[in-house]
Amino acid sequence: MEMLKAREVLLVGEGNFSFSAALSENAGDDVGVTATCYQNEENANKQESAARNIQRLRERGSTVLFEVDCTCLKDHEAIKHHLYDCIIFNFPHSGRKSGVKKNRLLLVRFFQSAIAVLKENGEVHVTLCNGQGGTPCDSPVREWHNSWQVVAMAAEAGLIQSEIRPFEYDMHQGYQCTGYRSQDKGFHVEGGLTHIFTRSLPFTMLEKLKMERTIGKETVCFEIPAELSEYMNRNFLSQQSHHPVKTVHEQLLRELKSVCPVCTISKEFPELVTCWPEKLQVYDPNLTHSEVYWIKPTDTYIFNQSANEQEEFMDDQQSFTGSFALRPSLLFHAQEITQNEEFSPGTLYAVSGVVFQRVPISPSRSSAIHQLLLVGMFPVESQPIKCFRDSLESLLTSYGVSFELVQARPEQQVWMNSKMLPKFGRITSLPSFASDLEGLQLIVVSINLDHLATLIFGITDWRLLWSADPRFLQQFELNPLGSFRPFSLYPPSYKHDISFWMDPDNFEEMNFHAVVREAACGAVKDVVLVDRFRHPHIGHASLCFRLTYQSSDRALSHSQVFGLQCQLRRLLPLRLNVTLR
Repeated sequence: MEMLKAREVLLVGEGNFSFSAALSENAGDDVGVTATCYQNEENANKQESAARNIQRLRERGSTVLFEVDCTCLKDHEAIKHHLYDCIIFNFPHSGRKSGVKKNRLLLVRFFQSAIAVLKENGEVHVTLCNGQGGTPCDSPVREWHNSWQVVAMAAEAGLIQSEIRPFEYDMHQGYQCTGYRSQDKGFHVEGGLTHIFTRSLPFTMLEKLKMERTIGKETVCFEIPAELSEYMNRNFLSQQSHHPVKTVHEQLLRELKSVCPVCTISKEFPELVTCWPEKLQVYDPNLTHSEVYWIKPTDTYIFNQSANEQEEFMDDQQSFTGSFALRPSLLFHAQEITQNEEFSPGTLYAVSGVVFQRVPISPSRSSAIHQLLLVGMFPVESQPIKCFRDSLESLLTSYGVSFELVQARPEQQVWMNSKMLPKFGRITSLPSFASDLEGLQLIVVSINLDHLATLIFGITDWRLLWSADPRFLQQFELNPLGSFRPFSLYPPSYKHDISFWMDPDNFEEMNFHAVVREAACGAVKDVVLVDRFRHPHIGHASLCFRLTYQSSDRALSHSQVFGLQCQLRRLLPLRLNVTLR
């Protein structure tokens, strides 16, 4: 049993102590076992074999405690000064006639009690009868409202379910299930499931980040929107990183080197770029003004400049109209790459980094992604677009990636699509940056590395790529090419609606999604507009959005979601000038 790796084990709610005795004997001398029950010693000894099992435990040096309430472990004198590697509760039950609600309450109070005496990397094991847990592992699966909802109850204590396995009662010699407090009829242990829980990282409030970047001669001070703060300075593509996005990046470049020479550009391009709204289409024809994070500097200055020049420059900044933006695409650097004196035909030049786009909250799109940009000049007769398409197609088709050729004069392009996200990559020619060299074609390849990583490694939620939980990256450190194994199983999902009156002429939906990201700390997985109404007389409109709260790496409880929803209701009127309904 894997639980025997633990050094200190606490068992609560024991009946005749047969499980504790068997565990103690299987564990060996290196494991300290503390077995407890809710009854007093006299009543406990009345159960069949209890006295013999207690004696077995004490002979092995295990601790046996009576009158221990598992919902307030921190109050027990012999327990409160200890921390345990593993806490076990087999077949909990509130009483003969108690319903699912009382048993859920028992679980919540137990989990909240257990967390107080659990080591940082400890585990909580709860074994339930088949069908009680409310997970897909139950057979048959009960309706959610009729189950004990064990994962959601554990989330109230900041615990996530990391593993679930059959209860192997036959592995414990002499184990007898006694039922609730020595009832004659025991629980049905056949088909029972042991649910294993571990701590998760907490949700933290998102805050604006102050940054500065140098563009040419200018040093620009600015603030990163709170919704983007968790995406900054993560360095997933650094030399020492084992992140799956970096693995995908390296694999792609390795494959493309079989087609032509590839030169990785070491220069770091800044996340802040200069751009005017009317020139967006020059850089990326698919970008719209509303998708860009426009940045208004908090300060801008130039080194080695006289005081008068500096004052004139700052006066000019007062008429700011949006010339700075967080880089929405690496295509902003394509022309600079082609104008470099080292740029030569026949070589593919690669640059990668994080780009930012204002997009609706959805399971498929993130407001920050790692993008790979490849730029090269090749002879037209070599059909470079077809060549790169064939190479990438042979590599990616097995992961559900399809390629769509679009003939659009004067450009020719190939879109990379998946079932979850169409147009996540593109192979195209850019005549606007074309060279004067006759017979050559400028080819640009741009790929959403994050989405590709979710496809290749079987990561069902793109938000996991940005998880700060060390269990995510540890998997790829040990097995860089292995499939992802979730460390939080069957996370509960909660739906809440929010509706409000707004002025259609002054409302931008992307601003609403930004407030949701900030207020919910990234816990909202999807947002869908479910109703729209326009008042026939006053002209104002009412919108109703449905929010799906779910987290794949952190414990998310019903009470916590309620708090986040209240926080959203508080922020919306302040930020967007809307009236809640």
